[in-house]
Formats: sequence, structure tokens, C-alpha cells
Amino acid sequence: MKYILVTGGVISGIGKGIIASSIGTILKSCGLHVTSIKIDPYINIDAGTFSPYEHGEVFVLDDGGEVDLDLGNYERFLDIRLTKDNNLTTGKIYQYVINKERKGDYLGKTVQGDAKLLSCCLEMHSVFQSWLDAFVFHLHLGLLLLGGTVGDIESMPFIEAFRQFQFKAKRENFCNIHVSLVPQPSSTGEQKTKPTQNSVRELRGLGLSPDLIVCRCSTPLDTSVKEKISMFCHVEPEQVICVHDVSSIYRVPLLLEEQGVVDYFRHRLDLPIERQPRRMLMKWKEMADRYDRLLETCSIALVGKYTKFSDSYASVIKALEHSALAINHKLDIKYIDSADLEPDTLQEEPVRYHEAWQKLCGADGVLVPGGFGVRGTEGKIQAISWARKQKKPFLGVCLGMQLAVVEFARSVLGWQDANSTEFDPKTSHPVVIDMPEHNPGQMGGTMRLGKRRTLFQTKNSIMRKLYGDHDFLEERHRHRFEVNPELKKCFEEQGLKFVGQDEEGERMEVVELEEHPFFVGVQYHPEFLSRPIKPSPPYFGLLLASAGRLTHYLQKGCRLSPRDTYSDRSGSSSPDLEITELKFPSANHD
Repeated sequence: MKYILVTGGVISGIGKGIIASSIGTILKSCGLHVTSIKIDPYINIDAGTFSPYEHGEVFVLDDGGEVDLDLGNYERFLDIRLTKDNNLTTGKIYQYVINKERKGDYLGKTVQGDAKLLSCCLEMHSVFQSWLDAFVFHLHLGLLLLGGTVGDIESMPFIEAFRQFQFKAKRENFCNIHVSLVPQPSSTGEQKTKPTQNSVRELRGLGLSPDLIVCRCSTPLDTSVKEKISMFCHVEPEQVICVHDVSSIYRVPLLLEEQGVVDYFRHRLDLPIERQPRRMLMKWKEMADRYDRLLETCSIALVGKYTKFSDSYASVIKALEHSALAINHKLDIKYIDSADLEPDTLQEEPVRYHEAWQKLCGADGVLVPGGFGVRGTEGKIQAISWARKQKKPFLGVCLGMQLAVVEFARSVLGWQDANSTEFDPKTSHPVVIDMPEHNPGQMGGTMRLGKRRTLFQTKNSIMRKLYGDHDFLEERHRHRFEVNPELKKCFEEQGLKFVGQDEEGERMEVVELEEHPFFVGVQYHPEFLSRPIKPSPPYFGLLLASAGRLTHYLQKGCRLSPRDTYSDRSGSSSPDLEITELKFPSANHD
């Protein structure tokens, strides 16, 4: 078993997750089986109770694990399924240790925090070995990403754990990649190496010597800068890798591969790999080239409450990008704070109000993603109402679907006070209610989480066709509230059809509006299973409808034209290829 530890220096948010995912992609394309662990030094048990403004979105796994968004990058890049054990936090370790102490497992000995944290980190080798036993294939490589930056007090125990772990694993099985920033002040235009030097010096002082130094910079590193970093950081010039700003993240694996990363790992870790990456990396090159050649644009209004920080909707944005790329369109996301669409904003800040409505009216499609809390919900309802009346393509995800039902109840059924009990517990028309198993006394881990099966109730459904005309689908959920099943008949009589329900027929999962080009709501989060070459069906349907191509796509049996398909060859796609079905995640995602 081989291990690659990725650490970061100078600043957080430097792109360690993308770089780790890209390295995994390159090595997987060489025929290796790769998995990953993200280590977060905070004391939270998991990411479930974070505000999106803290660490970005909460990513949900098949087993219901609420984890850091970096695990979303791993899954999308490597096209693998991870579990909550792939996200390790200080809080999770402390909880494990304290529970053992309460049981008397330490036989009366003094429990020292750093020592137990260290022993738990060293057990990661056993975690990987258990995965080896669980898989039919042999797992070759584990990527370990340590969150934060070197020097943070909360990450010190993990640094010490890995200092000792490198000797347990042996040199030929362990290496360290250090990601650092090379700033280029506009006042001088000179690339500065001192931050990287200081970061590497601190890391070496803690007992870890980087094998590769990955330099994040705005422009390619000058040769003299590479040599300077090499000299003062005690590595060869070939071990200094430049990752400058590129047109899309699809170019990052290609950029790393061009600089000899494959050959370096092949020798450094004695990996049983081919000299050149195989076809999988050629798909990434094709995607990157296609991204740079896009001419047509499709605009989507993203109406939410966390629009000031794009990482709050990281998976949503990626799912939109995957779908736009699949139909050869540039994606133009118009971020709209839902509160700006409300009448109160018109009175207080009329300019912001009119700018928000101008963005909405100029978009080709409307997306209302998930969220929590009452702030901005009336603005989302206004956007949904506009999309329904103007027959604009609309997709509501989780809360977005619930609010679409609320809007329909108010506008079509005439229930003026219709609402969710989350926002108005005393409403006389509770069209959205809390689930019976929901425990309001505890917030963490109490939602309906993870992969669940949804059964289609009819064959005449747009969503069923987009999912490959299967009888069921399996997607990931994260919600506390649900559409009131007792009111289902009232909605369906007026044309709002619940075409997908859970296996017991109690939970409304997919809703479609009749006589509308594309008005769809889903209770689950389809963005979590979207992949660059396998876009999520609901998002793909939204993009097709927004580009005016959904009807043609459905008439063709859900097949794209040759120019929109990815080639199965190593080179670019060819116009001579036959019309090919787009590869979607299957109904059974196993």
C-alpha cells in the first residue's frame, strides 16, 4: 500500500483538494486503484452543522456521511464512491477516545490527548487494509489530504502523527506533496518565493520533508524562480511543480502530467504503472479542449441565500457545468440573492431589487437549490412563480421543490397562507411538514441522509426519460421536511404531478408540472452524483430546456448529436461517429 500526503502552506483555500484529486486522476488513468482520506483538524464531529459561509457546502455521501466539500472533488475527479470514514476530524477522534475511556477500555490509565490522537492517526493503515479486504480488486494508493495550513496549532498533532507514520509505512511507500503559494504583487510583477521557503522550512522543522513542492501562482513559474525554490527548499528543480491559473480545472491533471509527475511517482514509490496515462486522461484533455472552444452561452439564474460565496453551492455549480459542457454551451450563472427579490427590498434598496429582477428576467432557466431557514424564502417563491407563469425552465432542489409546492398551493389552489411548518408552524395549510423521525432536540446527524431509492409512478414522465426510462433511481438526500402526502390528490388534480415517490409511497420525491416545458422539483440532491462525463439528469434536463433542445433530445430517444458526444477514442471526438447515447449514472448506482 502506497500513501501520498498532501499538505498546504501560506494560506488556506489554495487548491489542495483540486491538486490531490488531479494527482489521483492521473494515477488512476495509469491503471492504479486509488482512494482518499480528508483530514480536518476542527473539533466538529462532521461538517453537518456548518454554515455554508464557514467551509462551503456540506457534501453528502451514500452512507449519509456529511463531509467536507473536498470529498466531492475526489468523487467527481476519480469517479469513485466514498464513505464517512474517508473524512477524519479531530472531533471524531476525540469522541472515539472518550467513548472508549467511558467503557473502561484504557484500564484506568491516564488518557493523554495528543498520544491518543496520534495512535488513531496511525490506525489509518488498518483502515486502508480493511478496504483492501472489502474490494475484489487490489487497492494500490491512498491519498491523504490534511486540511488547513502548516503551522496551525490545531493541525500540529496530525503533523506529528504523520512524522511517525512515515517510518511505519517505510520511505518507499510514503511521500509528501506540499502545496504553497507564490504571490506576484502587481506593484512589482515579480514572483515571490519567500512565503514558500518559510512554509517548507516550518514543515521540515516538524519532521516532514516534501518530495514535491506544488506552487500555486497566477502565471507560469520562471526558470530562475524554480531554481531558487529548489535551492532553498532542498529539492531538485524537477520536484518543483507549477500549477498556474488555467481556463478550467479540467486542465489541472494535464498540467501536472506534462511536468513529469507520473514518472516521478513511478520511481519514488516504485509504482507498477505504465509510462503514459491511458485513455481516461485523454477524456480529460477532450473536455478541457471542448471547454475552451465553446461559443454558445446558456444562462441560469441561481436563486439562493448563500450567493456571496460560490463554494456554498460547489456541487450545484459543478453539476451545471457538467451539463452545459455536455451540450457544448458556455455556462453563465447569474447569482441572485433571493432576499433581493422580495417587496421589502424594493422599499429599502430599490436599485438592488430591480437589478435582481433584471438578472432573473434575462436568464434562460431558473434554479432554486436547497437551503435552511426562513430568510429569503419569499424571494425564492417569487422567482418560482415567475418561472411557472412565464414558462421558463425551472428546477427546484430539496427546499426548492418544497417552495415550488408552496407557490402552487398559494397561486393555483388559492391557499393564501400555505407554507412549510419550518417557517410557519401555525399555518392552516401545512403543505410541507417535518418528518416523523426528525428529532428537533438535536441538530447533528438527525436529517434523512444518504442514498435512497425513488420509484417512478408513471411512464409518461420527462424525468423518467432523462434517467434512461428505468423504473427507479437512487440519489442522495439531506432534508428534515417533506411535502405533506395527505395533500397529494389536491395538487395532482390541478396538474402538479408527483411522478416519483419513495418505496413506501409516503414521501414525494419528484414533481412535474403539466403543460410546462420543464418545471421540475426533486427532494433529493442530484448534484452529489454528477460527474464530468456523466452529468446529473435533472440538471442536464434544465440545461437542455434552457437551450431550447429538450424536445428534440427526447424525440431522438434521449440521444445527443455526434458533435456533443465524448469520443471513445484517445483523440478528440469525430463528426463521423454515430449518434451515441449520453452516459448517465444508471438508475442503480452500485
